[in-house]
Amino acid sequence: MYHQKKTIVNYHPHSGWLSFPAKREKRGHDSASKFQFYPGAKHRVFFKTINFIISVGVMLAVLSIFPFTAAAMPGPYSWLFESLKKRLVADGFDEQRIDQIYTAPNIEFAGETVSNYFTYKEATLNYKQFTSQKSITNARRYLKTYQNELTHAENTFGVDKTVITAIILVETRFGTYTGNNNILNTLSTMASLKNHANRDVLWREYLNSYKLSRKKYDKKALRKANWAYRELKAFLSYTAREDMNPSGIYGSFAGAMGIAQFLPSNILTLGKDGNKDGTIDLYTHADAIASIANYLKHYGWKPGIDRKNAFTIIYRYNHSKYYVNTVLKISDLLKG
Repeated sequence: MYHQKKTIVNYHPHSGWLSFPAKREKRGHDSASKFQFYPGAKHRVFFKTINFIISVGVMLAVLSIFPFTAAAMPGPYSWLFESLKKRLVADGFDEQRIDQIYTAPNIEFAGETVSNYFTYKEATLNYKQFTSQKSITNARRYLKTYQNELTHAENTFGVDKTVITAIILVETRFGTYTGNNNILNTLSTMASLKNHANRDVLWREYLNSYKLSRKKYDKKALRKANWAYRELKAFLSYTAREDMNPSGIYGSFAGAMGIAQFLPSNILTLGKDGNKDGTIDLYTHADAIASIANYLKHYGWKPGIDRKNAFTIIYRYNHSKYYVNTVLKISDLLKG
């Protein structure tokens, strides 16, 4: 926890409170004076009243110099985004919009979320759950519920609707779990790791107990910071284009969004308006279905594709052999 300390007043970012440092009285053999004053009830009330008046006066003086407002109170470690904000403005983003975005009350340094990048192990994910009888039954129900959207995507993009359904099952269980991590905080935190001070905070507060050397951590953090900054710019561009509030969108710890779990850069280039309502919103099934189909077509999917090439293209969607094999197996079960 960091506190911004001033000579007169302490500001506590986590709580938003201002407090005054108490002076400790030196105590020794001479502290027991021959004449000690023990105030009675009236005196105590008088002194408390005087102290209260003085405290209020000092508080008002401080607030006149440092005009904190509820809307401007930063979240935990949010001051670590200052250099990131300047970088975004230098790259062409509107300064006023960036200031407004980063003063939202839920903006914070998402250290716990981003630490997953360095500790996540795919082997711990149980992919067999997606090929259980219950999951396949739900997949058949999804095929029936969204038959029109899936058939349209198959006819338009040439992608098998069972593959699209399989991807949505594995990614978000048909949109029932799209992630609870704030995308703006996640990408901003990762992008800010370009700065040494920010890497220090993440390492000290969240990662120093893991079996990870500082050297390897710094190397990976810098690589991820460059990637995240590109995704952050895409995310801000996408939300501006679609008139969305960037601080109110949630997804995976990797920054993926919506039913299809697209990264922002993929939404900008490969997202599709499946329901023709004038916006691309991957939290709607029609748009998610059309976008997945367009993504796979973009990377070479064709009707009647063989299994080897299908594997290669799905691998582009998620760089995991476990993932690809599971998607193809679900597709087989849905056809059987």
